[in-house]
Amino acid sequence: MKKPLISIITVNFHQPEVTCELLNSIRELSYPNIETIIIDNDQSGDDTALYSKHLEGVRVINSKTNLGFAGANNVGIEASTGDYIFLLNNDTEISDGTIEQMLWCFDSPSVGAVSPVLRYHSHPEMIQYAGFTEINPLTGRNITINEAQSTKVSKTPYFHGAAVMIPKWVIEQCGLMPEDYFLYYEELDWSRIFREKGFEIKVCHTTSILHKESITTGKNSPLKTYYQTRNRLFFMNKHLRPFKKLVFNLFFHMVSLPVNTLRYALNGQKAHLKALFRATLDASLYKRMGMTF
Repeated sequence: MKKPLISIITVNFHQPEVTCELLNSIRELSYPNIETIIIDNDQSGDDTALYSKHLEGVRVINSKTNLGFAGANNVGIEASTGDYIFLLNNDTEISDGTIEQMLWCFDSPSVGAVSPVLRYHSHPEMIQYAGFTEINPLTGRNITINEAQSTKVSKTPYFHGAAVMIPKWVIEQCGLMPEDYFLYYEELDWSRIFREKGFEIKVCHTTSILHKESITTGKNSPLKTYYQTRNRLFFMNKHLRPFKKLVFNLFFHMVSLPVNTLRYALNGQKAHLKALFRATLDASLYKRMGMTF
């Protein structure tokens, strides 16, 4: 029986060495039907020769501009020919058997996406992701489940953008990943679209992927503060009904914003403080300009 073609898509942003480590792990997979596509963001040259040394047949698409996480992945999706799309962060490493285990989870046409368990590369015994809780309508935040589950598979409201497998026909029905966010929250929005279309999102607990968390943006960078704050406001104002939207915005401006302002000020984190204010202003400007998602 022919195995379905799996299109592994990863995005590189000035980290060829990290991406090569991912390619090394893909090279060791025994699954017989894989195509691998790299979207090289903000690339003025061409590192195809380098990548090919680590994985024969890898396809490289160079973008002279930074398309962002969603934009770059969408380029890869549109260029792919696989039956299943497997989005993998370039700072992950995959082990043999993962693809087979994840395919097993697609036991019904209602399953729209499956993420594996994510473990920290530096501490493989520690789980980073085994599912998410729903986003709290007051705070705009949710909790990452980081405990092992006894079941082989479980439902979750949101998949993890660092590693998710999606049937190509599901993407054709739901559309590509929303690009307005540029960085962070786009996979949460995409997950909402999947669920609104009637698809389930699952976590495969029989396999895991190692993740070198936040290598591109940094674990505590002003860039991360900016996009997480701005996109949190975008996401909540898109999905909440009028009354809950009002309550959320009151909480954000009267509680969350002052608390974070004080925290950054007391810690002398001027760059984070600037990013916080700029993100809040930019989100407000977008709303006043009537820009929607």
